Amino acid sequence: MTDAATLPTVLIVPGLRDHVDAHWQTLLAADLQARGRKVRTVPPMGRTDLDCASKVEAIEREAQAIDGPLILVAHSGGCVMVAHWARQTTRAVHGALMATPPDFEEEMPEGYPSLQALRDGGWLPVPRERLPFPSIVTASQNDPLAKFERVADLAKDWGSHLYDLGTVGHLNPASGYGAWPLAEAFIAVMAIGACNGSTSADQALMACTQPADI
Repeated sequence: MTDAATLPTVLIVPGLRDHVDAHWQTLLAADLQARGRKVRTVPPMGRTDLDCASKVEAIEREAQAIDGPLILVAHSGGCVMVAHWARQTTRAVHGALMATPPDFEEEMPEGYPSLQALRDGGWLPVPRERLPFPSIVTASQNDPLAKFERVADLAKDWGSHLYDLGTVGHLNPASGYGAWPLAEAFIAVMAIGACNGSTSADQALMACTQPADI
């Protein structure tokens, strides 16, 4: 079994939400810490303050405070934050899991930020440049915040492997998700660099034959 202390540090990047005990990112951080894995979390900043620059700065602070290899685990709006951050950082990244990114370029359901609010906050246009590190984008077939095809196009632009999660909603407590064990499998894949040379995220997952070594 791999020594947890020698594995890349996991940096969790929440979306536009407050702290949620039952969110899979919260549960993931607790589980990794309990097993001696190095993990940090960008502090959730809620949905009221939509200043994209401040959220990008928060990622930079946490990332630069970490020594050694780094794996990002972003969800929802956190994926878009990472894309903006990737444009300006000099921090090397071992890999990034980008889970169910929203479509910020289409109007979202009531209760979520409007296009104008996102534009005013500096989120638009969403960066489409190829990410400067290996990445996996996971997409849902029934995400209320993004059509699967739109996320697939985003993954293509980012140069990411695309993984079809099926019908998981937005992969959050509102969609019935607390713990999400597959996240740890993706982290293991990126820790060993399996996704770098694979032609698909499915093949990358198959390359991870010892999930207990996460």
